Amino acid sequence: MENACTSLNQVARSVRLLKIDGFSLTAGMGGDYCLKSIWTVDGYELEVLIYPGTTWVALKLVFLSEARTQWGVRANMACQLVDLSRELEPYHEYGVSETFYHPQHFGALVFMDRNKIPSGYIKDDMLTLRCTITVLKELPAPTIPAEEVIAQPSTNLHRHLGELLQSEMGADVTFLVCDESFAAHKCIPAARSPVFKAQFFGDMKETCSARVEIKDMEVAAFRAMLHFIYTDTMPEFDRPLEEVTTMAQHLLVAADMYGLERLKLICEIKLSIGITVDTAATTLALAEQHNCSKLKAKCVGFIVSTPAILEAVLATDGYKHLETSCPLILTELLKSVHGLARTFFPVLLRLKSSFSIKGKFSVCFDALSRLGPLG
Repeated sequence: MENACTSLNQVARSVRLLKIDGFSLTAGMGGDYCLKSIWTVDGYELEVLIYPGTTWVALKLVFLSEARTQWGVRANMACQLVDLSRELEPYHEYGVSETFYHPQHFGALVFMDRNKIPSGYIKDDMLTLRCTITVLKELPAPTIPAEEVIAQPSTNLHRHLGELLQSEMGADVTFLVCDESFAAHKCIPAARSPVFKAQFFGDMKETCSARVEIKDMEVAAFRAMLHFIYTDTMPEFDRPLEEVTTMAQHLLVAADMYGLERLKLICEIKLSIGITVDTAATTLALAEQHNCSKLKAKCVGFIVSTPAILEAVLATDGYKHLETSCPLILTELLKSVHGLARTFFPVLLRLKSSFSIKGKFSVCFDALSRLGPLG
């Protein structure tokens, strides 16, 4: 029997030398200073950002395209120091892997303390990094011969129930939300939500009522929730990313309120892949209040990814809300920063004295200092 080796997957790879000329001059320029390099790998556009201006040299791999499949794009960036004269071997390789879905999704890599870079790798005040970006390619599913069979039709239950909701045929309850009304069928919300089940078939006053007032929810959010209850799908939102994020935040609150766990998870996923400086703090507060541990971890990871992002997030109105609504989360943020204290310590010192958060933030800052030596 012959031995055979079959490749089960394929990757696309690109390698570049990135040179930082005048490296010594970049010291002290802060976390906002960065150098940029645009790459194209397997048809995807990516950007490498290098932050040499703080104590630690850091890199960020930013996805600039849309993933071609629902599973996203798995990519890795590996970097190491190289000596162009080839007197020294490549040194200190570190990497970061991330699954990308949408533009601006990124992975962050803290490379090394600039004060510990061996002098032999800095020639004529130039530091050279060899960066390799590897993308896992999508392969067509293998064709497996099989006997011809009659294909099982896909389900159309969700479409029929959606049409039932739209037609209002046989509706036996009306939901009142602000100034709008929604006709529905008690048995369907009751089958999907334990809260509606208790309202319509338990001992609550709505059991015999044909009109139910919904408080503390916007009309658009309730309409989307009712659509999900009937169809098990999210409506398509042809809106800017900021509005979609706001809707997902409202829906997450509604899903948690009515025990719709699948809807809650869908909202968590949408929010986790759309985190920005403007939404990070409000989304983190939401994750803390509604026990969304994975979303919370994503928010914390984004906020502490670079000193510049940390400082920008702490300057937002959303952070002020986070401070008052979830003060204990500040301690967790600072614990996350603790491992990278050499990079973040100057930012924290400035924030401690200049922000209007001296009370709770100072308490958390002092708690952080007791975790161990900074740096």
